[in-house]
Amino acid sequence: MQNEQLNAFLVDKADDMKAEGILTIDVQGKSSITDFMIICTGTSKRHVTSIAEHVAREAKLVGKEPFAIDGTEEGEWVIVDMGDSILHVMQQEQRELYQLEKLWG
Repeated sequence: MQNEQLNAFLVDKADDMKAEGILTIDVQGKSSITDFMIICTGTSKRHVTSIAEHVAREAKLVGKEPFAIDGTEEGEWVIVDMGDSILHVMQQEQRELYQLEKLWG
């Protein structure tokens, strides 16, 4: 998958699970670990975890295995590392606290 296809896929699968405030940020040249960050919000710990697990499961079905998934135990901020894109699924409190949009935007 090309970057645009992967980003569209991740956004679509997060949207399937009713993720809120989905935003894609281009961090090429700003980050050495990824090219794009996709940030979205879940309404509870369970919702955040469910979004991340759904996205990871759907990615595996199309042959795009995530490199890592982290944060599912806490469910406040879960990261799905897809290599060129990283999906951040956060509860609203975490999103407001860390303000990734301002940091990387």
